[in-house]
Amino acid sequence: MIIPCLKNKNFFPHHTRTDMKYFAKPSLGWLLIGFFFTNAFADTTNVKTQTIVEITKKGEHCENDPNCFNRYHPAIKPIARAKPGDLIVVHTRDALDAKLNINSVAKDVTAIDTNLIHPMTGPIHIEGAKRGDVLAIKLIDINPNEYGYTTLIPGFGFLPDMFPDPYVANWKLNRYEAVSAQLPGVRIPMNGFMGSVGVMPGEEEVEKWLARESQLGAAGGVALPPQPISARPAEICGPNGSHKDKCLRTVPPRENGGNMDVKQMVEGTTLLLPCYIDGCGFFIGDVHYAQGDGEVAGTAIEMGAVVTVSTEIRKGMASLVKQPMFEGGSQIKKLEPDSFHAVVGYPLKKAGEVPPQWAYLDSEKIKPLTNLSNDLTLAARNSMIAMIDWLMATKGLSKEQALVIASVACDLRISNVVDVPNYAVTTICPMEIFGKK
Repeated sequence: MIIPCLKNKNFFPHHTRTDMKYFAKPSLGWLLIGFFFTNAFADTTNVKTQTIVEITKKGEHCENDPNCFNRYHPAIKPIARAKPGDLIVVHTRDALDAKLNINSVAKDVTAIDTNLIHPMTGPIHIEGAKRGDVLAIKLIDINPNEYGYTTLIPGFGFLPDMFPDPYVANWKLNRYEAVSAQLPGVRIPMNGFMGSVGVMPGEEEVEKWLARESQLGAAGGVALPPQPISARPAEICGPNGSHKDKCLRTVPPRENGGNMDVKQMVEGTTLLLPCYIDGCGFFIGDVHYAQGDGEVAGTAIEMGAVVTVSTEIRKGMASLVKQPMFEGGSQIKKLEPDSFHAVVGYPLKKAGEVPPQWAYLDSEKIKPLTNLSNDLTLAARNSMIAMIDWLMATKGLSKEQALVIASVACDLRISNVVDVPNYAVTTICPMEIFGKK
């Protein structure tokens, strides 16, 4: 903005030091300058350019909140409507719908009801969207709550056989960094994203996904069947619910998105999801303050948050976008470390050992081998274990502290899938998170 200099004699053509009549009687010049300043400095707070649809939380937990659900089924009705281009502001709950707080201790973890996972806010009907379309969701902003946590839940996570005891790290959060009394000297920068975000499945998808997961469970694999206990909404998915045997759990991500836990889906990126029902049934939950690729403890820095997104409908694109895709620009560069330590892992093991991820296969071939063929999971396991050992040895951390660091800050990266039999996975940990000694 350019403001004319008041000393310019041409701006006040009749004014001199002795010409007091200029001040006694308003002139066109004064009227113009008054109008200029009044409008140049007008407050812009009330100038609106967007339609905002806001969905808030009600009550302390999902069971008290008509805007919350923790199972998937198309019978769950939308609680709000929004048009493409609207700003959708969603208040979300933490992933465990827990009663944890800044003073929580390990024994509090054992009281967590895992049947409550994950409380989602929604569904939201997107006007004009039809089955067969693609919903494009742009993440605009994440405003974190002040408290977050990282838990080790026995039997859960990537290394359950090595971490049988509960543990919790409590985090103080702001938009800049997270700090924890359980990890003194560690500062984790905020790189927030929606851990769970998706659309409702249709009847066809429910039947298909239940069938394949039931088959896997029957073979001894890890599959979570419908569980009415603590399910929301109770009238649809609870013990006496109308669809209690068909409500899908939210733990596994599927073609509809859901619990994907992809850390690169940060502010400014756009997620693409196929629509399975008219209106799509859009939802958000399980927001992460920060996470390493892998989320190896089973939790990241979990938090409630206020999330702002906008949507766009891409008509008829579900024939091409059959699973989650996302796009963006330079945002991804911000996630890379300034300095790092890395460990490379291969699919190697001790003779006689059957790692837990392979136990369900009941294969006599695996047990005596010391080298598996083209196995990324075993390579990732070995890389992560070596990183935990390194953090303990060089940073003076307990193994639980090291696993928390790995889960919220260290990245598992596929390094090669061609160098048979030893596919490689590398764990990369940023070193700038540790205070200078």
